[in-house]
Amino acid sequence: MDKLDFRILDELQRECRLSSQALAERVGLSASPCWRRVKNLEKMGAIQANVAILNPSVIGLRVTALANVNLENHQPDSVAEFDKVVQSRPEILECWVTSGEHDFILKIVCESIESYDDLLSKHIMQCSAVHQVNSSIVLRSTKHTTALPLPL
Repeated sequence: MDKLDFRILDELQRECRLSSQALAERVGLSASPCWRRVKNLEKMGAIQANVAILNPSVIGLRVTALANVNLENHQPDSVAEFDKVVQSRPEILECWVTSGEHDFILKIVCESIESYDDLLSKHIMQCSAVHQVNSSIVLRSTKHTTALPLPL
């Protein structure tokens, strides 16, 4: 990838609904070569998806929690059982395998503390592979972005 590709990616990650012409003008190309570069970036996997980013509180999802999870063991069956629970729950937005004190960190969004408690007690803690969960409830966000830092 060259600097033009990174400029295209930078513009798209900030506003993915730009027309080909508008994108081309912003990066200093004509529409056809710009479109070909975008298609190539999609083909190589640099662009994974074009999505709308929703405001959780506006649609009734008022609780964001970070759950630090430790498993009983790291046997493949235990990890697979936990992964099955994670993949099946739409409230779990992200799951990171981590080094350090915890095995996994989950980013979870729910309607209420009660619905978060239900998710924990009826799904996550019902997974026999889970040993311990420590939760942090997000009080407010001081920064939220999906834009990656690019070498421009």
